Amino acid sequence: MNRSARHEELLSEEAVRDPYTFFGELRETEPVAYNQRYRSWVITRYSDVSAAFKDPRFGSDRITPYVEQRRAQGRQDASDAVFDILSDWLVFKDPPDHGRLRRLVNRAFTPRAVQQMEGRIEEIAEELLADLPSEGVADLIKEFAYPLPAIVIAEMLGVPASDRGLFKQWSDDLGALVFGGLEDEGRHERATGGMLELVEYLTELIDRYTQEPADNLISALTRSRDEGDALSQSEVVATCTLLLFGGHETTTNLIGNSLLALAERPELREELTADPDLLRPAVEELLRFDGPAKAVVRVMVDDIAFAGRQLQRNDRVFLVTAAANRDPREFSRPDEIDIRRDEAQHLGFGLGAHYCLGAPLARMEAVVALRVIFRHLAELRLPDGHDLHWHPVLLNRGLAELPLAYRRSEVRA
Repeated sequence: MNRSARHEELLSEEAVRDPYTFFGELRETEPVAYNQRYRSWVITRYSDVSAAFKDPRFGSDRITPYVEQRRAQGRQDASDAVFDILSDWLVFKDPPDHGRLRRLVNRAFTPRAVQQMEGRIEEIAEELLADLPSEGVADLIKEFAYPLPAIVIAEMLGVPASDRGLFKQWSDDLGALVFGGLEDEGRHERATGGMLELVEYLTELIDRYTQEPADNLISALTRSRDEGDALSQSEVVATCTLLLFGGHETTTNLIGNSLLALAERPELREELTADPDLLRPAVEELLRFDGPAKAVVRVMVDDIAFAGRQLQRNDRVFLVTAAANRDPREFSRPDEIDIRRDEAQHLGFGLGAHYCLGAPLARMEAVVALRVIFRHLAELRLPDGHDLHWHPVLLNRGLAELPLAYRRSEVRA
């Protein structure tokens, strides 16, 4: 093996700050590597990651094996309630349950429902920037990238405006558990408290919209039918927690990472400001270059030979999309942003049956967010001497804050 000891430390400061160099070295020396510290396989090459995404033997249900292990060790406690909810999340389902649940959710979370939100997303983005001073430094995670998708998904579900602030802490508490903050010893306790409060809130909201349906996703989920099949109440609750959580966490990171990349490249920002039609391909390239996900977890369903290694049933696997999306075998000049790139499909939203349900909404929000930012704020740059702080988790890639210096620009008609 060519892997160095430092590549065992997947949450080292080096790996969190620059996963592309860290995992890129692993990709070039040992593309399918077993990590003793995390007792997991780490797969980094584009061809292998994309093949695993499409192979049903790489299962998505990482909740059931963990719960069974806890029970075997006599570790049942209040946090079991969290895993009961997570076990009904679409992203943790394998066939045939995944296909059934996805069909029912798709009947509510339709392309039409997403498309109808574009004008409202722009209004929200405009409102969030309205109170910024004419120039200065603003934390665009706190002021813009976080609240925009949080408000959007809350409105789509039917959460009253007065209650939106409740979801930040619940989301933060759950994030360390779902996204792999393995060094955070208190993550189970905080996730338990947050999830129980969130479930209680959502159950009351679902009951209200079951009795008095409205034009929102909760009402659509409760009405969803497929040849007589319907979502149970626990499945509706679980889907709402997934949409609230995944519906803003991923998009916050996509917007934040994109703003950072463009703040560091004024010539590209000017090109996109001059021609907003380029924003859609730019968002695709930004998803490849520095997307909101570093890796996806799979659990082996069977013993298999894969890329010259023997993977055993119940082995945990990290599919490192951050490394795959910078693989020079698939992308020329992979460490550069090329908004006119016409090469392999990036893996920023996964691939295959588990391709991200919310991808169309995340793409739309990112395009609208950048369009509104460029319309109102000019000369975006990082303040001199500022150090970036990334969330120290395994699976996602997001900034804790993004202070950018700016001045207001003249809004063109």
